[in-house]
Amino acid sequence: MRTSRHGEARTAAPEAPAPSRVLGKAVVRAADLLGLTQKELSRILGVSEATASRLRSDKYRLSPDRAKEWELARLFVRLFRSLDALWGHDDVARTWLASPNLALGTRPRDLLTSVEGLVRVVAYLDAARGRV
Repeated sequence: MRTSRHGEARTAAPEAPAPSRVLGKAVVRAADLLGLTQKELSRILGVSEATASRLRSDKYRLSPDRAKEWELARLFVRLFRSLDALWGHDDVARTWLASPNLALGTRPRDLLTSVEGLVRVVAYLDAARGRV
């Protein structure tokens, strides 16, 4: 512990959390707010249900060394942020995900569990945000 020039004890500034922890918490929070199941989250990230469970309980860390799950997690958080920017309310976002969408050809929620589908939904939301 360091002291100030007045002799008072100073504590060091807390370290910023690791990016892997921040991304993991963001993914879990988004999945919870959107009402996604364990199975859906595991398929979105391309990991096993057991791994998704460990992520939810903060016993697993996403890592940039596992590029696929890292990029899918980032894309999923981007989707959540787009939903929040467009509608700003979790209930509205959940309803939108569960409703048939003519432009996407199905419910957006059904597309999230494949890489191609997740990319399509994010692109759709990006286009919608561009109009706002």
